[in-house]
Amino acid sequence: MKKRTGDPWIPAPVYGRSLPEFTVNLIVRDLARSLAFYRQVLDAVVHYEDPDFASIRVRGLELMLHADHAYERNPWSEQLASDEPRGVGTELRLFGPDPDDVEQRALAVDALFKPVSVRGHGWREVMVRDPDGYVWAVGQPSEDA
Repeated sequence: MKKRTGDPWIPAPVYGRSLPEFTVNLIVRDLARSLAFYRQVLDAVVHYEDPDFASIRVRGLELMLHADHAYERNPWSEQLASDEPRGVGTELRLFGPDPDDVEQRALAVDALFKPVSVRGHGWREVMVRDPDGYVWAVGQPSEDA
C-alpha cells in the first residue's frame, strides 16, 4: 500500500516517458537507509523522494528505488518479505569514480563487499553492497592490466 500523501513531483506517465532506454529499478526494504547509502557512497543526486519511491541519478544512470510496500500486490511480494540479500547474481557496474575514494566511503558505512583490485578485464575497481544486497562494481581503467 502506498504511503505517499499528496501528488508526486510530476505525474507518473510524464516521468515514465522521460526515462532513458535503459534504467534500473531497485526494490528496497528501507528507502531512507538506501538513499543514505546512494548519497554517501555513490554520490547520487536525488531528484525526488517520498515514502514509496525515489528517483536518483548516479553519474549518468537514472535509477528508481521503490519501497517494498509499493510492491505488495506484485507477484514477487512474498519473496521480497524474506531477509535474503537481493540482487544475487546481478552486478551493477559504474565506471568513472575513483575506486579508492568509493572504498573509503563504503568502509565508513560498512558497505564494502570486495576491496579495490585490478581485474583481468582492465579495470581497477571496488565492489560495494547496498543495504539490500545489490552489488556495485565501481572503477576506472587500469594501466596495470
